[in-house]
Amino acid sequence: MPTRLDSVVIDAANPGDLAAFWAAAIGGTVRPDGPEDYVVATPGAVRWGDGGSPELVFGWIDEPKVTKNRVHFDLTSTSPEDQQAKVDRLLSLGARSVDVGQRDVPWRVLGDPEGNELCVLEPRAEYADRGPLAAVVMDAADPAGLARFWAEATGWEITQSVPESATLRHPSGDGVPLELVRNGDAKQGKNRVHLDVAPGPSDDHEAEVKRLLAAGAKHANIGQGTVKWVVLADPEGNELCVLTPR
Repeated sequence: MPTRLDSVVIDAANPGDLAAFWAAAIGGTVRPDGPEDYVVATPGAVRWGDGGSPELVFGWIDEPKVTKNRVHFDLTSTSPEDQQAKVDRLLSLGARSVDVGQRDVPWRVLGDPEGNELCVLEPRAEYADRGPLAAVVMDAADPAGLARFWAEATGWEITQSVPESATLRHPSGDGVPLELVRNGDAKQGKNRVHLDVAPGPSDDHEAEVKRLLAAGAKHANIGQGTVKWVVLADPEGNELCVLTPR
């Protein structure tokens, strides 16, 4: 059985404050997860890998953000007025407008209080029945090729693939999708935002790691030391953690 998408992990200089921002942004709740980590549980009881929404995990890091993130969140809106209201609310919570070269587009690009990019989308029919999170978006040099790896890793289906982007969804069609968008910029250093996957409760952790390696992942050393999880990188070098079975 494939590993399941579990959570999105965000490095933060002030994890508690950043978790509070995102909880307010998406209507989630914050809980501590260790001395310096915080988790934001998104609305709904279904886990991301089962067709729900990802948990957002904020962990402390002492390295500043120096480049555009390769992973970001898209947020939904239901009307032009709702889009503007959400932008205004996020700005009041500490976000700011940012320029990533987007030019004249219908969505609004913001940075959270630590500069992590996010988009507030214009109303889109495909997200009409979603919650506050429209998608988790990852930059990719080869969206179709990277989509094949993540489909193999997660068991999700590639529901759309064109030269500039690819979309993966849970087989049920429910939940927050993973979208891969073409970006030819070279990866610089460790990703500040990454995905975690986890085997099921009865699955073998080592076997799942080997399966991901066979699918094109590689071992990665980000200074993790001795930990229970295994750090890998996908075929384009994006770090991911294979958590213990759960």
